[in-house]
Amino acid sequence: MSRNEAEAVEPDQLEGAPHPREQFAFYGHREGEGAFIEGLRSGRLHHAWLIGGPQGIGKATLAYRVARTVLDPGRSGNPNLANLDVARDTGVSRQVAAMSHPNLAVLRRAPATDKKAASATIPVDAVRRALNMFGSTAADGGYRVCIVDSAEDLTISSANALLKMIEEPPPRSLFLIVSHAPQRVLPTIRSRCRRLLLRPLEDGDIRSVIASLGSPWTEVPGEVVDQALRYGEGSVRRTLELLDADKVSFIDQIQRLLAGLPRTDTRQVHALAEALSKRDAEDSYELSLETVQRWVTDRLRENAGLGAARLAPLVEVCEKIARMAREIDVFNLDRRPFILSLFDDLADAVRRTA
Repeated sequence: MSRNEAEAVEPDQLEGAPHPREQFAFYGHREGEGAFIEGLRSGRLHHAWLIGGPQGIGKATLAYRVARTVLDPGRSGNPNLANLDVARDTGVSRQVAAMSHPNLAVLRRAPATDKKAASATIPVDAVRRALNMFGSTAADGGYRVCIVDSAEDLTISSANALLKMIEEPPPRSLFLIVSHAPQRVLPTIRSRCRRLLLRPLEDGDIRSVIASLGSPWTEVPGEVVDQALRYGEGSVRRTLELLDADKVSFIDQIQRLLAGLPRTDTRQVHALAEALSKRDAEDSYELSLETVQRWVTDRLRENAGLGAARLAPLVEVCEKIARMAREIDVFNLDRRPFILSLFDDLADAVRRTA
C-alpha cells in the first residue's frame, strides 16, 4: 500500500477506530471462529466462505483474523489449533496490516487520493489484477487468501470475474467474502460458498470492544454509552457512531414522534422538516431516515402474526420512503415536502394496520 493510500481515510473504516485488519481484540462470534478452527484442524477447510450479517458486527475483523492464521504456516498446519490468535508483532500480522503480504489479495473500494475520490464500487479490472495472484503457487507452499469487503460493492462484471475463480479454485486457496446482505449476493456465488451468518453482538461484547479501543472512546460518559447501545442494534460501528449525546437526543425526538402515530404533532413535524432542509443537516437527515426505517422494520417484526395483507400498508410506505429519498438525493430536491408527507403517509399506514 502506498503512502498516499495509508494516509487516506479508508472507505471501509470508521474514523478514529482501527481498521479491521489492525484489530486484534475479538469478542463474540465464537461459533463462527470455531467453524474455521474445525476446518483447519481437519485439513478440510472449505475454499470459499460467505460471511454475512449486519454491518459493523465484526465480519471483516473475523476475515482478517482467519487470514493471519492461514497465512502463518506454523498455525495453519497445526492439528491442535485452539484459536485464531496471531500476535500483533509477528511478520504475518505486520504484512497483513500493511496489505503487503504476497499471498493476500483484498478486494474493496479504493480509498481517496489527492487526485481521485474514493471509488463507489469494486471494478472488474481490480478483481482481475488481484486474482492474478492465484495463477502461481504460494512461495512457501501455503495458502493464498482473497478477502472481499464487501460483496455489495462488486459490480456484475466484477462478481462474475470472482465467480470464475471460485468455480475452479486452485489448491490451497481461500476466499473470504464479507456481505451485509448475503441474500442479495449473486446466487451462483452463494451456491459455491459455505455460508456463515454472524449475529448482532451482545451489549457486554460491545462494551468490551469499546474498552479495547482506549481514548477517546473510553472517556465517553456511561449514560451516553447506555443510550448508544439502546439504538446500536448489536453493531459496534453503529454504537460508536452514536456515542454522541446530541445524536441520541435527536433519535429520541424522532422516536417520540413515531410513537405518537397515527396522531401527529404538526408543529413539531414542521419544525423538524425545516431543520432537516438546511444545508448543514445532512447527518441529521440521514439519521432521521435510518430511525424511521428501523421503526417500520420493528413494527413489521412485532406484528408479523397479523399477516401480509394487514401489514401491506407499512411495507408500501417503507418502499415509498426509500424511493422518494433516492429521488431527493439524485435531483437535489427540497427535503421539507418529503418530511411532511413522510409522517402523513406513516400515520395513514398505522391507521390502516390497526
